[in-house]
Amino acid sequence: MKICLVTAFPPSRQALNEYGFHVARELSQTDGLSLTVLGDDIAPDEEELPGYSVIRCWSFNSLRNPVRLLRTIRQVQPDVVWFNLGFASFGGKPLPAFFGVALPAMVRAVGFYTHVTLHQLMETVDLKDAGVRFRHIYTAAGYAATQLLLFANSISVLMPAYRSIIRKKYGRGAVYVRNHGILSGKPEYPAFARRGNPEHRILAFGKWGTYKRLEPMLKAFEIVARAVPNTQLIIAGTDHPKTPGYLESIRQKCWRHPRIKFMGYVPEEQIPELFQSTTVTVMPYTSSAGSSGVAHLACAYGVPMVASDISDSRELAQEEGLAIDFFKAGDVQSLAGCLIALLENPEHQTEMAIQNFSAALRISMPEIIRQYLRTFHLQRHLDLLTSVSRLRRLPKWLPLRPRLARLASRRLIAGLATAPRAQLLNGQSNGRGDLLVSGAPVNGNGKGLAWSVSAGDGLVAVAGAATGDETACNQGQHEQPSDSPDYLSRAPSSGNGNGHTHNAEAGQPKSVSQWAPAGLPPSILHRGNRRGNGEFGTDDLSSGGNGTGHKGAAHADGQPGAGKRDGARERAGDGSDGDLRAG
Repeated sequence: MKICLVTAFPPSRQALNEYGFHVARELSQTDGLSLTVLGDDIAPDEEELPGYSVIRCWSFNSLRNPVRLLRTIRQVQPDVVWFNLGFASFGGKPLPAFFGVALPAMVRAVGFYTHVTLHQLMETVDLKDAGVRFRHIYTAAGYAATQLLLFANSISVLMPAYRSIIRKKYGRGAVYVRNHGILSGKPEYPAFARRGNPEHRILAFGKWGTYKRLEPMLKAFEIVARAVPNTQLIIAGTDHPKTPGYLESIRQKCWRHPRIKFMGYVPEEQIPELFQSTTVTVMPYTSSAGSSGVAHLACAYGVPMVASDISDSRELAQEEGLAIDFFKAGDVQSLAGCLIALLENPEHQTEMAIQNFSAALRISMPEIIRQYLRTFHLQRHLDLLTSVSRLRRLPKWLPLRPRLARLASRRLIAGLATAPRAQLLNGQSNGRGDLLVSGAPVNGNGKGLAWSVSAGDGLVAVAGAATGDETACNQGQHEQPSDSPDYLSRAPSSGNGNGHTHNAEAGQPKSVSQWAPAGLPPSILHRGNRRGNGEFGTDDLSSGGNGTGHKGAAHADGQPGAGKRDGARERAGDGSDGDLRAG
């Protein structure tokens, strides 16, 4: 399969370049794929990253982007054109930005399969807080731009609320909900020995100046520094494109402060060192514009988080099981009190760090990319089947009908024969060598079937999942030898009795205990989450649920208990194709 990934790409520093890099890295390591990155222009003296096929064929704020990109795509002739974008990815000015958002529809119109990973919706952006003038015009343009985006073959959004908005307001489009991912192939266990030794480092990281402002953080830090003397504030990142010079103005105000350090842009190779030595990450946002990449970076290195109490942050914590302490948005005293309470409680720091590390194991980038690729392969096969079906419906008297039908059938068989073998890893396996595929909901309560596909003789067995909220997930499961090639499996998939599948994490440990230092108290490793932001029952730092809002009870055999996170399971599609379609 040939994939063109349209994204800002390092050494460019445009928005979403980091996400594009991590997606490209995982795709380039996948067998059977040919990846071409269609990146934004860079300066002549900048060198391309080794190991990637990159064509620089668009530029920020350029009106020629559609012409250049379409010409390049025609030359490459990919099977999939994958856009990684937000509404301002192609320009900070209205017209270039609008043309950029229209590109997926243009590419599909010339005959290519297009998929869009959309990082925000106009409906969720606080335009006033973002400093946008003529907000009514932007709102109307955003509606038109979203309508154009929905002409793509499929779209992935990163928050369940975004899919709900699209379904209610636009009522069309193939819309999937996927996890953002942790921007790392493998999360790193928290480096507890480096935190608070000799000082606690508070990290504020992002693109600053619009809805991400540092003034409340600086005022709160003065209060924190008086209560907890051994603290340091690290400010990392760059200006938002709409607010050039913002960070420099902040630096001029506090350049003499001995406990405040400005790092500027942080290269990819320095990210692990920055987060591993951080005690807490602060996200002092006044509004949100999507699933936070900073939150997922903190998650990858097991860093506790403190965030403004806004809807997207709350939903992120609840859906993905992240440990976040919340403060009232814009309230300096609330932020200072939240930081002081965390810094003075080492046990709470450890609980949050391990919970975030545990969550990171479930949303690693390899698993996220596998979900995308499964969708692409399925869509490719569906297109082939559709073409064969259309040919079979042609009138029999047409002279070329038999020949065309034979050619289409051969193409279909060749496509199926060359499809990569399913790797029963992470979310795809039930631990017995069977591939799990979630069925569509079959009643009004969202309960559905769980399919178990035997890896042996190609036969498919279907078992209906139990519908009771408290039904044990392994009830009635037949034990079969995993090494037997020829048997028909009727085992229900690893579910919660409500039709949702759990991530068996085959190939990854089911707990993080083996990473823990020898001196870490067992009470930390086996304690349920008692924090107020998420009602998750935990067992060895992994949790499950039944999607009903009940707190989870951990099973004695180490299986996930029932908790509130199956909304995320349903959204992320653990153990299945992971796709929720709109319309």
